[in-house]
Amino acid sequence: MAKIDKLVERFLTKPRDLTWDEMVSILSHFGFSEIRTGKTGGSRRKFANSKKNIISLHKPHPGNIVKVYAIREVINALSQFGKL
Repeated sequence: MAKIDKLVERFLTKPRDLTWDEMVSILSHFGFSEIRTGKTGGSRRKFANSKKNIISLHKPHPGNIVKVYAIREVINALSQFGKL
């Protein structure tokens, strides 16, 4: 099993210690890339795929751990887009 497959499997369990970088890797695996806006972009980050599907998240700060509600939102969005 590939490293990303293990990470996706862990992500689906809604872990309380998922980092922002791991979330970005998961979204990238499913074809989403971050939309860069303005100089700073604030803490709200948007990710889009080639079909213009958008997932919007708050980048955690000051820490780096993604909140469980955000993981649930991403799982729901990926399911709606037919990725899970």
